[in-house]
Amino acid sequence: MTFGIERQGASGLQSRGVTRRGAYAKGVAKRDEILLTALEVIATHGYRRASVRELAEAVGLSQAGLLHYFDSKDDLFAEVLRKRDEVDTATLLSAATMDDLDPVEMVTNYLQIIRHNAEVPGLVQLYAALSSESVDSSHTAHAYFTQRYSNMRTYFTRAIEALQARGEFLPTVDAASFAVTLIALADGLQVQWMHDPTIDMAAQLEQLFALVRVPARVTDATPAPE
Repeated sequence: MTFGIERQGASGLQSRGVTRRGAYAKGVAKRDEILLTALEVIATHGYRRASVRELAEAVGLSQAGLLHYFDSKDDLFAEVLRKRDEVDTATLLSAATMDDLDPVEMVTNYLQIIRHNAEVPGLVQLYAALSSESVDSSHTAHAYFTQRYSNMRTYFTRAIEALQARGEFLPTVDAASFAVTLIALADGLQVQWMHDPTIDMAAQLEQLFALVRVPARVTDATPAPE
C-alpha cells in the first residue's frame, strides 16, 4: 500500500536520452541514492535549509549533475515525497496491499506513520509546502498529491466500512465523508504542529476515531436481587 503515485523508471533520465541498459541501470541507482540522501538531509536540516547545492554535495555531484537526474528542482522535491511514501510503506506497514491489511491494523499503521512524522520535521515542512503550491495544475507535484489524496480516501473509506461491518464503528457515520474529514484533520494538525511541536498529532487523530467507535458494552457486576 502506498498513498502516492508509483512512478516507473526515471523520467529525467529517459528525457535526456539515457537509454542504454547499463547506463540506465546505473542512472536509476544513482537517482535512488540521491532521493534516499535527500530524505535524510531534509528530515534533519529542514526543507528550507536543504538547498540543491547541499544535496548535491551530499552525494558527490555538482548542482548541474544532480539536476541531470530530475526535470527540475520542484521535480526533485516531489520525488522525495514519493520516496518517503515508499520508505514508510516498507518500514512501518506490515502488509504490501490494502487487501492484506486488517481494518484495525490499517488505522493503527496510519497512526504509527503520524507519530513517525513528528521525528522528521523537515519532511513535514516539505509536504506542507508542496501540497499548498501544487494546487496549481501545472506544478510538478500536482499529480502526486491528487493521486495521493484519492488513494487515502479509498484506503480509509474501506477501513471504516470494514469496521462498521464488524460492529466496531457507528453505522450512522458516512465512511467516505469521514475519510475526507480525517485527511483534512491530519494535514491541518501538521501545520499546527509546525507552529507548536507540543501538539500530539496522533493523539488528536485518536480522539476523532473515538467519536465514531461503538462504545464497549459495560456489564453490571452487581448481582440482581432475588
